Amino acid sequence: MKTGFFSYEKYFWHYTGHAGLWLPSGGLIQPDEHAESPESKRRIVNLMAVTGLLDELVPVAPSFATEADLLRFHTQAYLSRIKSMSDGRGGDGSVTTSFGPGSYEIALLSTGGVMAAFDAVLDDRVTNAYALVRPPGHHAESNLGKGFCLFSNAALSILRARVTHGIERVAVVDWDVHHDNGTQQAFYNDPNVLSISIHQDRCFPLDSGGIEENGQGRGLGANINVPLPPGSGRAAYLTVMDRVVSKALRKFQPELIVVPCGFDAGSADPLGRMMLSSTTYRAVTKTVLELASELCEDRLVFCHEGGYSPALVPFCAHAVIEELAQSSTCITDPYASFFDVQGGARLVSASRSGY
Repeated sequence: MKTGFFSYEKYFWHYTGHAGLWLPSGGLIQPDEHAESPESKRRIVNLMAVTGLLDELVPVAPSFATEADLLRFHTQAYLSRIKSMSDGRGGDGSVTTSFGPGSYEIALLSTGGVMAAFDAVLDDRVTNAYALVRPPGHHAESNLGKGFCLFSNAALSILRARVTHGIERVAVVDWDVHHDNGTQQAFYNDPNVLSISIHQDRCFPLDSGGIEENGQGRGLGANINVPLPPGSGRAAYLTVMDRVVSKALRKFQPELIVVPCGFDAGSADPLGRMMLSSTTYRAVTKTVLELASELCEDRLVFCHEGGYSPALVPFCAHAVIEELAQSSTCITDPYASFFDVQGGARLVSASRSGY
């Protein structure tokens, strides 16, 4: 296995301001660090450097996505508005997506990093890849920023890969704790992109991600939402991977698998109420690795999304990337022994018989 790794210092310079988790400070909300801060991402790189895992990866530099790349999904009016605010003092993409001066260009690099990961995998320069980018992307809609996301990184990369690589059938397996509303919007009528979102029920956005949202027109059936009740843990996620993801991907037969990878389903995350540890993230990564080997010649791209616990996220990401690289640094996650025995780890919801 050769695993490409994409990151860039400028990603950590994207400024989200001060907030109470995500609400702007002011009134009764005392200024604090915004939940989507650089630390939970920067510490991933730091931990991999300390354990030696970083040395086993193939470093690949990102490049800027172009306006033409973005216009395959986003509107010109939206891009112009974000750029105008970025050229000034910053602003908000519309829904919980604050940013500072220069973030437009950083977001171009974020999207460009995922696109570079696609190129490296599809050109067979690496077996698989992890793009540690920021700002994240899966909530961004065509004319609206949402949930800390400015541009829809994964969706835009899929649309570009169709043009530059001639690839047609792509499967998206999004296990961020929040629904992948932006990716869903991009491909809701498209039968050639299978979009699966495993998320906490009605966590964010509050009005999307229901089971009934399964595509329309020619895309009917190609959009699968798996909203899990708060408190679902390892057993629930592994059950979903077995009963939903594996079966759907084998039926769909993708040429490439893309994983918008959020770690906000972790037990210590402030923006989710799920029960996962690095052990679970390693297990679900193993499943998609096996599916990629079976279905699409190992072609697999991970792009970073959420995850807001600076303490836990690095260990979850380390487990995922170590599994991708088929490596073993022999480190022990100091949090796993606690989180793996919590009650939610054994919960499997039988309340939705449609799965």
